[in-house]
Amino acid sequence: MPDISLGVLDLVPVSSGSTAADALRNSIDLAQQAERLGYARYWFAEHHLNPGVAGTSPAVVLALTASATSTIRLGSGAVQLGHRTALSTVEEFGLLDTLHPGRFDLGLGRSGGRPPGQPAAPLPTATPVVDGRTPNGLRIPPRFSFEHLLGSPRIALQRRLLLLPGAESQDYAEQIDDILALLAGTYRSPEGAEAHVVPGEGADLELWILGSSGGQSAETAGSRGLRFAANYHVSPATVLEAVEGYRAFFQPSEFLDKPHVSVSADVVVAEDDATARELAAGYGLWVRSIRTAEGALPFPTPQEARAHTWTDEDRALVQDRLDTQFVGSPGRVADQLEQLQEATGADELLITTITHDHTDRVRSYELLAREWRRRGHSLQSG
Repeated sequence: MPDISLGVLDLVPVSSGSTAADALRNSIDLAQQAERLGYARYWFAEHHLNPGVAGTSPAVVLALTASATSTIRLGSGAVQLGHRTALSTVEEFGLLDTLHPGRFDLGLGRSGGRPPGQPAAPLPTATPVVDGRTPNGLRIPPRFSFEHLLGSPRIALQRRLLLLPGAESQDYAEQIDDILALLAGTYRSPEGAEAHVVPGEGADLELWILGSSGGQSAETAGSRGLRFAANYHVSPATVLEAVEGYRAFFQPSEFLDKPHVSVSADVVVAEDDATARELAAGYGLWVRSIRTAEGALPFPTPQEARAHTWTDEDRALVQDRLDTQFVGSPGRVADQLEQLQEATGADELLITTITHDHTDRVRSYELLAREWRRRGHSLQSG
């Protein structure tokens, strides 16, 4: 197996009984611990109107974290372009790079203000999936349909609050091209006017596109020769089509001469399987709150999770995520991560871990780092 680096994806989760301020302090502490442990990257996600997630502005949290760390790469996973402009994105990350040059990854996603659309049809993959498994045994669950969320009042409210009245999101590929041009200093309007962003132009950023399928995000990343991150932890059913689509579209560029893929995974590690399962007990209830469009609830304790009365409908909402969360001892989880890497051909893995107690979360990353090194891997990119 090739040497595969590990990074961290942080949603800044709020645990039940705690506050957003607690969550922010915990995330900054976890970033410091990840730096000490040697993780390659630390990314922050962007989410809105979720009581259990405090990561609403990646750039703001990145600024706070950059001041509290010194060497670990920091990034967005992802800035959601559906309610932003290319200019605002380049300006924000240009400011960050000015004070902390060469440390930031600009991860770009499509959602966040885009009107809901019909789900795309599944794309065929070269990797066969038989009875929900790849040849090496990786679980690929049935495709989850988000169709029940399309008419959600909360989703409509989020779009209304994120976008200015009458505004429409720019085409994603066009936005990416505008960002690339603004960073390079080559932007020209249709009328020939130049735009030079200071700070921002010439910023030393590593660009990534994040995507869930083999559609526009994978095509945009591949055709422009950018790095691509696929999220097994959110959409495990489509991870193969995402990475295969990206590689099929890839064209060498000034950024890369060959495809470069990161794949994310939900992970909880403890000293033994039983303890890990207990720490992960709140995960199903947390996922349910997201997929019912209620918004992520504060992450429950195992006791709070067990008090929930599950219906068959509830279980159907979360089963794919439960089946693909890697929970257990360091050896068991490392085996599953190696299986994920082999099936997807990932160059890096991105680990997201949520437990109710912050010390358990830190310990999970510690145990995984130790086991990963024991197997001869380096956490850093080669």
